[in-house]
Amino acid sequence: MRAVIQRVSKASVTVEGTVTSAIDSGLLILLGIGKADGDEDLEWLAGKIANMRIFEDEEGRMNRSLLDTRGEALVVSQFTLYASTKKGNRPSFISAASPEHSEPLYRQFCDSLSRRLSREVGRGCFGAMMNVSLVNDGPVTIAIDSRARE
Repeated sequence: MRAVIQRVSKASVTVEGTVTSAIDSGLLILLGIGKADGDEDLEWLAGKIANMRIFEDEEGRMNRSLLDTRGEALVVSQFTLYASTKKGNRPSFISAASPEHSEPLYRQFCDSLSRRLSREVGRGCFGAMMNVSLVNDGPVTIAIDSRARE
């Protein structure tokens, strides 16, 4: 599982001209699911993101987590995080999981993160064409891969 997390002062998802989810201060999480990903990947990644210390403390150091700040989260499915650009100029998405495999894992990831944060997380619309807007705070953007833990 791959995630690009961005610390935001606000973010939203719009589908067909309607805002379907929006958050204020917190994290926008772009989530890609690969063919080999499963429950262990999503649990590890949800825990990593909830506890990652990328919010500033009183001294201006990145020393506080989403849990510490009681910030919000918005999770958007993003199969393009599995793009391979090894050959030619057209990306291949052969390593991305099928919608039948990835949609349940996406929902489980959102549920796991919600439990860890003790609040609902915002969600994109799985499989839909979405416009994602954000104001990156910092900017702070971090890429995480559950297969590169060690």
